[in-house]
Amino acid sequence: MKKEIHPQYYPKCKVACACGNTFVTGSTEPELKVELCSACHPFYTGKQKLVDTARRVEKFEAKVKAKTGASESRKGKKVKKEARAKVRAKKEVVVKTKDIKKIAQVKLNKK
Repeated sequence: MKKEIHPQYYPKCKVACACGNTFVTGSTEPELKVELCSACHPFYTGKQKLVDTARRVEKFEAKVKAKTGASESRKGKKVKKEARAKVRAKKEVVVKTKDIKKIAQVKLNKK
């Protein structure tokens, strides 16, 4: 093997987990800090644990809240059309009597 190209190996590397567990292993670093270890990992413990790395869980929950809030205020085309039809039905229809008399006369003349 070539000399001076390999990193230094530390046979007693201290590993510290976020849960408080510590153990010794070999590594090219003298100390390691990890988020999960075998003592707290869901695969080994059988318990579900949400690891919030860089606020991902909170960001996802905020997106879900925003989407559900927006969907309640948004309406589809059918709902909008029905609302417009109700408004039109409530409006009074103004019919000029002169037009009705002319239409009635035309109909009478055709018979």
